[in-house]
Amino acid sequence: MAADVDKSPDGDESRHRVQNGSARPGTCSASWLRRGMWLLILVGAAPLLAFGVKYYKDAQLLRCHEQSVHVLGAEGLFLFSSLDTDHDFYLSPEEFRPIVEKLTGITPPTEVDEETIHDPNGETFTLVAKMQPLQLDSMTKSKDGFLGVSHSSLSGLRSWTSPAMPSSTLSASQFRVFLPPKNKVDVGATWWVIASELNIFTGYLPNNRYHPPTPKGKEVLIHSLLSMFHPRPFIKSRFAPQGTVACIRASNDFYFDIYFRIHAEFQLNEVPNFPFWFTPGQFTGNIVISKDGSHVRHFHLYVPNNRSLNVDMEWLYGASESSNMEVDIGFLPQMELMSTGPSTPSVIIDEEGNVIDSKESNQDPIQFVFEDIIWTSEISHQEALQHMELTYYPFKKVDYLPFSEAFEKAAAENKLVHSILLWGALDDQSCSGRTLRETVLESSPVLALLNQSFISSWSLVKELEDMQADEKNPVLSVKARLHLESYNFPVEMMVALPNGTIVHHINANYFLDQTAMKPEEEGATFSFSGSFEDPSTSTYLGFLKEGLEKAKPYLTE
Repeated sequence: MAADVDKSPDGDESRHRVQNGSARPGTCSASWLRRGMWLLILVGAAPLLAFGVKYYKDAQLLRCHEQSVHVLGAEGLFLFSSLDTDHDFYLSPEEFRPIVEKLTGITPPTEVDEETIHDPNGETFTLVAKMQPLQLDSMTKSKDGFLGVSHSSLSGLRSWTSPAMPSSTLSASQFRVFLPPKNKVDVGATWWVIASELNIFTGYLPNNRYHPPTPKGKEVLIHSLLSMFHPRPFIKSRFAPQGTVACIRASNDFYFDIYFRIHAEFQLNEVPNFPFWFTPGQFTGNIVISKDGSHVRHFHLYVPNNRSLNVDMEWLYGASESSNMEVDIGFLPQMELMSTGPSTPSVIIDEEGNVIDSKESNQDPIQFVFEDIIWTSEISHQEALQHMELTYYPFKKVDYLPFSEAFEKAAAENKLVHSILLWGALDDQSCSGRTLRETVLESSPVLALLNQSFISSWSLVKELEDMQADEKNPVLSVKARLHLESYNFPVEMMVALPNGTIVHHINANYFLDQTAMKPEEEGATFSFSGSFEDPSTSTYLGFLKEGLEKAKPYLTE
């Protein structure tokens, strides 16, 4: 080994220069050893440091919470927390905005993007809002004092009997938010107008809120539309799937007929009453709009009323997010927005270039003549709804037929019926089976088995109760009775013969308890297949396969 050594004035070797990639024995190796040890110490200290920071922050939040309870009281802290959306115990100007609006009556301008900016000289049209209030007798718990329901809990619901804004004139160009992206212009294409941000892993948004966040971008129009019904719409619902989905039902060279579906909800109560959430199963409708977004021929938005129950309601009893929550379902006869006619221009230029003000002229109003639209490509109304439904709910890759149709098809194909009986609808936001549809029912192995060996159906308890009481259809009445005899609140999954006999069933709550157990724990009802890691999937597969085995003696070959 060769090395050049530089000496300091006192003759000590102060440094060395390495030649040929070698160093004096012991010098560099000791240096790297020391560096490695320091690196290990730093790496090991990082988690401890992070833990210390978290502990310090948690302790600070705990102290703030205790001080807040002392200063504000439990109910005052509840109100403060409903405004403190980031839970840092400080109110920013944005968080304090609802109080400013409440006290001053002035609403700050909302944020918009380029897509939502409308032409003040463009076409306008009028929307009319119609509403029939919720039928209180359709609720299980609508009477004061029943199951602890107080008058104040339902005060917001009882006082809401008509639209907040019976009519509104809007710019056609605002509705450009419904136009499809460039890669979704074919009939049958679906896309997210407002994307869902929640899933089974992210959980849900807090219940203890009174004021919706400021709408932004495409949310602004949806917020304006729903505000015609009630002043506090939440464009993004607390539970998945959130948002707005659209689908092109028909198209020609100039127009789209676009169907849409919105998942949103309203907050009906104000302080000092605790929050009351009013969640229609869905808002749906369609818009016929020119491809450049300048003209709207037709607009319709409504809450479907084809089911006996179509609204979920939840309200808190207590001054914290963890307080008890009451739940009920009811029937809303009508909630809809309808355009009174096509959009028309406010300013018209005649052949000589003169401006004619069609809105304020003292002369007779100009009569607009609109030609009928002939579509060059289209799908049915029902197909468009199904496309949107599948975008929201992957579990609908299996066809879920109405109760009577499912048993007729099962008899014709000699198959079993996979039947789900529940309090609220499975495929909208008035649902009592959220966890079920977001986990096992959209699992690929479960989807495959259901498509191969079963006819699937889901039904509302209320509808089967009506079927059971129908003396004009005794065969269907018996099938409904057999289901109701096996039903336990809130959701029951069943395997039934074509004649309605239940051969196997399990309650959703019990099912969730079972899937929470480890495979090796005693008491697990179903065995876990080694080919599937997800306990809920393997357990549901076990449930379905056990139903097939139990039904074998009854099915004809």
